[in-house]
Amino acid sequence: MEDTIGAPRQLTGQLLDTAVRYAEESHWEVLSGTWLEDEHGGSPRCSCAAPACPAPGAHPTRPDWATQASGSAVAVRHMWHKQPRSSILLPTGRTFDALDVPEVAGCLALARMERMDLPLGPVICTPGRRLVFFVLPGATAKVPDLLRRLGWPPSSLDLIVRGEGDYIPAPPTRMGNSGSVQWARQPTALNRWLPDAEELLSPLAYACGREAAAVRSR
Repeated sequence: MEDTIGAPRQLTGQLLDTAVRYAEESHWEVLSGTWLEDEHGGSPRCSCAAPACPAPGAHPTRPDWATQASGSAVAVRHMWHKQPRSSILLPTGRTFDALDVPEVAGCLALARMERMDLPLGPVICTPGRRLVFFVLPGATAKVPDLLRRLGWPPSSLDLIVRGEGDYIPAPPTRMGNSGSVQWARQPTALNRWLPDAEELLSPLAYACGREAAAVRSR
């Protein structure tokens, strides 16, 4: 049986335990972010208190967040002991980059990748209906040229590369009213070795292009 990291229920102690496991077992750097404040009779609001927060409950709490992330279990425990309800954020551009695509295109591409027996790393599904594929660092620099070689102008596709200076929310973080971040493919001992972005780009670009064409034809 594969050694997996599951997505536990949204409880404060389990947020801490999960964040520590990401650091210890997956060797990822981890950052504590904002959290949701539940309002009686109303929608939960972000702890940042911004009226129009673009990512309620799932963004860094300070501008120098990149220097605060850590892969040390001791440091991670300290973060969540200070604020147990914090969201779990994973900085990109360090141990991995991420290819972020619409959910429909991502599911189509994922099914095709599995049929092709392509190597796959973890994949996240966000409440905002996005799929996020983990790939080796360095994708930001190479993806635009790779897309052009495949015949796709980068600006024509809803395909976001998240690398240095960016981050992604990790399960089981709650985001606004939409629900929690979940694993579409959990991190395991078998998928710890991540694919290069080039290995996944063709099916992802095709699926994103197909979805863009469908949207235009509506």
